[in-house]
Amino acid sequence: MTTTRRTALFALAALPTVLPGISWAEDWPAAKPITYVVPFTPGGSTDIIGRTLAQKLGEALHQSVVVDNKPGQGGGIGASFVAKAAPDGYTLFGGTISTHAINASLYKNLSYDPVKDFEPVCLVATLPNVLIINPALGVNTVPELIALLKKDPSKRLFASSGAGTSTHLAGEMFADMIGVPLTHVPYKGTPPALTDVASGQVPFMFDQMTAALPLAKAGRLKLIAVTTGKRIALAPELPTMIESGVAGFEMTSWQAVYAPKGTPKAVVQRLNAEIVKALKVPEVQAKLEGQLGMNIVGSTPEELAAHMAREIPRWAALVKKSGAEPG
Repeated sequence: MTTTRRTALFALAALPTVLPGISWAEDWPAAKPITYVVPFTPGGSTDIIGRTLAQKLGEALHQSVVVDNKPGQGGGIGASFVAKAAPDGYTLFGGTISTHAINASLYKNLSYDPVKDFEPVCLVATLPNVLIINPALGVNTVPELIALLKKDPSKRLFASSGAGTSTHLAGEMFADMIGVPLTHVPYKGTPPALTDVASGQVPFMFDQMTAALPLAKAGRLKLIAVTTGKRIALAPELPTMIESGVAGFEMTSWQAVYAPKGTPKAVVQRLNAEIVKALKVPEVQAKLEGQLGMNIVGSTPEELAAHMAREIPRWAALVKKSGAEPG
């Protein structure tokens, strides 16, 4: 063998190769930081979960996980961004009941497909919504609020964390069930909506307990009912909407993690394993369950896909019945 030929062969042997059954994903995530897109403003449930998981994933994967808030359109702006991102394991999405169930029927020209454009990674948690009012309304119960709404048209406004969110649909359901027309006032996330309810700009709203608790404890907001079928351990004194006389009113929100469609299965499985592991850490459980009232799930990717298959048609029926529009 000539020296030239031998040199060429050694050079070829030194080149990186991709053999059958061996994926580039084995080197993930060494190339660069991972971006975790939160489709709502900072401070809400999705953001809190995102930042909690970003820290734990960063520690487990030995790579930075950076949270990027992209609010708007009921989470649709952030979802559309991730749907178009490269499926290389470096972009994650904090999905919700809004982005991956409600929006599918609420928006006629949705810029992404919740099923076709995403790889399910993990159903993180379910959580209750609560009926939140401004204390100055002078009511303490749901029946008293209903009586006020029937009497005073100026109070028939409700805020939400965005058009198409479960908080929006909860208000639409409430209007339908009590027979009182209400005007929806959408915001780009929970914190600004809660701020305006606390200041009296909007009389009430439905939202997840996560962000409402601090303002409620400070006396700036009042919580009068939960939307789950049963009372919750974090606030056992709060009656359910059903107990409060609104028959059939039940709604439970959920939070999940997704990746762009086509993300390697090995990456999805690793992400799922690390997220499930993080959700078992005592400090994470204490924060999400003990302080924020969430019910940690930690599903497999397949279980999240099955959950979506049930939720999308369920919410389509509710959107149609309520006549909800993006606004």
